[in-house]
Amino acid sequence: MIWLTEDIEFPPYELTTDDGIIALGGDLSEERLTYAYKNGIFPWFSEGDPIVWYCPYERMVLFPNEIKVSKSMRKVIKNNEFTITENKAFKEVIYNCKNITRSDGFGTWITDDMEQAYINLHKAGVAKSIEIWLNDELVGGLYGLEINTIFCGESMFSKISNASKLAFIHLAKTKNYTLIDCQIYNEHLESLGAREIDRDSFLKILKA
Repeated sequence: MIWLTEDIEFPPYELTTDDGIIALGGDLSEERLTYAYKNGIFPWFSEGDPIVWYCPYERMVLFPNEIKVSKSMRKVIKNNEFTITENKAFKEVIYNCKNITRSDGFGTWITDDMEQAYINLHKAGVAKSIEIWLNDELVGGLYGLEINTIFCGESMFSKISNASKLAFIHLAKTKNYTLIDCQIYNEHLESLGAREIDRDSFLKILKA
């Protein structure tokens, strides 16, 4: 394992471990996080552990023109029951992503330091959010980083059925991104059209 220094740099991709870890340590400064995402690297660790940086060999992505909208979701969209906003409640979105109970366990990796780091990135105009409202109540949403024409998705939440799906579909259909980075395989996102591509292909698109 390679430990990072104060310098804003990462080891060569060839040194990534079999499970996708490229480095340990460092910090969650705005500069380091932005540099990491621009190079296809993201942090994922638990409270109390050192920061673990990943750059997996297989990348789960969505090409927006491949989004799958089911018949039931088309009905939800047509009914126009929900209100969709962008960047209106970033703090609330990441708070819910961090604290909502999930059957898959995802979300618990958002530590207090991570939460504040992404709030700082939002203030800097790098991190973005999509919010889903029902009767003025925030019921779903997602957040991530905007790197050139790529949206690097971080997490989503849903308090009621279809809310996070609606946020994801809105992101794919209205924001004109070249690619949405979903990081690692997720069965739920696969059902919406996301698929895995190899790291080299992902990095080529990211750095184009």
